[in-house]
Amino acid sequence: MWGWRSVSIAMLCIALSGAWPALAAEPVGQAVVIKTQVTGQSGPIEVDTSVHRNERIKTSPSGLGQFVFRDGTKLAVGWGSSVVIDKYVFDDSQSVKKLTIRAAKGTFRWVSGNSNSSAYQILTPAGTIGVRGTAFDFYVGPDGTTAVVLLNGAARFCGPGGCRQLQQRCDCVVAKPNGDMSAARRVDPGILATLGNQHALPFLSGNQRLAGGIGMLGGCNMASAAPERRDRNRPPPPASPDPQKQDPPPKQAEPQKERPHKPDKPHHDKPHHDRPHHDRPDRPDKHDGNDRPGNHSQNHGNDRDHRGHDRDHGGDRDHDKDRDRDHGRDRNHDKGRSFNRNR
Repeated sequence: MWGWRSVSIAMLCIALSGAWPALAAEPVGQAVVIKTQVTGQSGPIEVDTSVHRNERIKTSPSGLGQFVFRDGTKLAVGWGSSVVIDKYVFDDSQSVKKLTIRAAKGTFRWVSGNSNSSAYQILTPAGTIGVRGTAFDFYVGPDGTTAVVLLNGAARFCGPGGCRQLQQRCDCVVAKPNGDMSAARRVDPGILATLGNQHALPFLSGNQRLAGGIGMLGGCNMASAAPERRDRNRPPPPASPDPQKQDPPPKQAEPQKERPHKPDKPHHDKPHHDRPHHDRPDRPDKHDGNDRPGNHSQNHGNDRDHRGHDRDHGGDRDHDKDRDRDHGRDRNHDKGRSFNRNR
């Protein structure tokens, strides 16, 4: 009987020992933003899901997770990333004695909480980031190459090749696992070519957008490296000339303002001034009247009544010609009478 009891106690101890790690894992923070797919040790992570010490957090190629730890520290995990909450020692004063995360690959943003700066430590394949009450972005490539960009406060990166101080906003350091390390200098879009990944540092370039106050940090003139920003800036130039191109059509309609029918109106209003051929039918009558010596003055009066003031230009010349013919006719008549008397 004691044998069975011993076996039962042993099996119970084994069961408790197997369940103890899961029961002992304490929550150290929770997820506040989840996009596409983010997974933890127990499966997919959703908003308000707790994260625990020693838990590995992974994001899909388009995933994004934002987390807040108990002391107010904020951590954003970008696409294709993997990070482990390595150490977390919490005290009763709403701060931590030790918070260490191990970043294996991907892109991240860190904002310190209420704890002492010495409590924070970030481990990468190329070295260790020492936090001094600060905010920064960092990227870990597949080969372990690490880039750190300071956004606020101060930080220090130490690796096999020594240490670099980041003291001014947008200072950047690039380090490799073999100890090669660049000097601290201002970051620019050329760093993406140095890292061999145009999708590195997406929070600075704008390829991934963060929510809340953590998303207000960044910039450093890296937005021009974002493909969607370049595409977004292209439409405005053609938009401004388009209204100007629509203005010329009214100018093409200007020939209608000439209205070729206007010059024709005087022909209808004053037909006798512009077309003297209307007077020609009257001339044969005047010619017939000249063949009869007694009818000249009568025809001349009829023509003057008929034309009125419309023959101001040619009436006087015709009248002078008729008068000269009348005088010549009178002289011939007088000559005829003198000739008859002489006979």
